[in-house]
Amino acid sequence: MNWLSDNINLLALIAAVVIVVLTVLIAGKYIKQMKTDKSTGELAEENWDGIGEYKNELPSGWAYTFLGTMIWGMWYFIAGYPVNGYSQIGEYNEEVATHTQMFESKWANADKQTLQEMGEGIYLVQCAPCHGIAGDGIGAKAADLTVWGSAAGVLDTIKKGSKGLGYPMGEMPGGLLSGEAAKKVAAYVANGMKGAQPEEFAACAGCHGADGKGMGGMAPDLTTYGTPAFVADVLNRGKKGYIGTMVSFKGRLTPVQEKAVGAYILSLSRGE
Repeated sequence: MNWLSDNINLLALIAAVVIVVLTVLIAGKYIKQMKTDKSTGELAEENWDGIGEYKNELPSGWAYTFLGTMIWGMWYFIAGYPVNGYSQIGEYNEEVATHTQMFESKWANADKQTLQEMGEGIYLVQCAPCHGIAGDGIGAKAADLTVWGSAAGVLDTIKKGSKGLGYPMGEMPGGLLSGEAAKKVAAYVANGMKGAQPEEFAACAGCHGADGKGMGGMAPDLTTYGTPAFVADVLNRGKKGYIGTMVSFKGRLTPVQEKAVGAYILSLSRGE
């Protein structure tokens, strides 16, 4: 590392050089005066053990040096250090960014089992306190994640509605479909919207669009249901639930970690 590339080091060196030069010049000047000059002027009335001092003006060199030091100090305090200074928080953020980049690169192509194992660790720390270790929502206190990604999960949403995700289209009321109609739509969505679209899906198309993609972010993209991307969307948005608000995890988890959590949560409903 080139220590001269650091602005603070460079400023400190410049200041040190200036101080040394001024010290040598001023000290040399006054040492010379001490050898050749004669004491002149009016003595002050005060004296200490017979030693007095003259009422001479403050040496201009002292005054200019003091003024220059004050200007330098004010500039360094107001602009020099805040702009160029070392920051422990900044160093920490740089280290985190470097580690995150290495982590993302290392696990970019992690297999399914690795993702689920990684996701389980994150889930137990970040999600289990509200959703329970088993993901069952602790007696309906939070969302039951054991049905996410399955037709049962879609049916549950159709029955209860969906609230708190903050989509521009607003909240989805419950009971838009029931009976066999709800089951047909649930099976269709849980199957990745493959095959013939049931007529009953028209009740959903008004917000999600005929293709189910959410009309450009106006509503949830149903084509991602049953994939880690669906879970990642909820993590990034946060959600108002029964026992409070789930904060957004945007920026708290890396893309690989979001994918891992999604893989683990979806494995709960599939018994993997």
